[in-house]
Amino acid sequence: MAKTFKILIFLKRRPGMSIEAFRDYYENRHAKLCEKYTSGVQRYMRRFLDPLPDVATGRTEELPFDVITELWFEDEAVFRATVQYLSTSIMPAEVVEDGEKLFDRARSRIATAVECESRLASQPPK
Repeated sequence: MAKTFKILIFLKRRPGMSIEAFRDYYENRHAKLCEKYTSGVQRYMRRFLDPLPDVATGRTEELPFDVITELWFEDEAVFRATVQYLSTSIMPAEVVEDGEKLFDRARSRIATAVECESRLASQPPK
């Protein structure tokens, strides 16, 4: 079974920026800038989050993050090198400068993921 290695980056928009402006800027400017630095990455995804109402209160509260950015790798060595780089190095100046227009960096978080998938009875055998 092939493994997929992922880096997850949890990001919050900067204070005062609307959700619409955040998503537009990220997709049309920042993501395109970051694509220059994705050597060895199989997939570069952004999962924009929309909160749902709380079942008990009916209130919809703002989430701690506005987007989960995913970097997918098939090569474990490239994945590990990228994790090492992200945890010990400063990103290229143009990415940092552009990110300051977009993100509340103090609230950003990064993690790696191991995926475990259940085969459901409704799924055909592989």
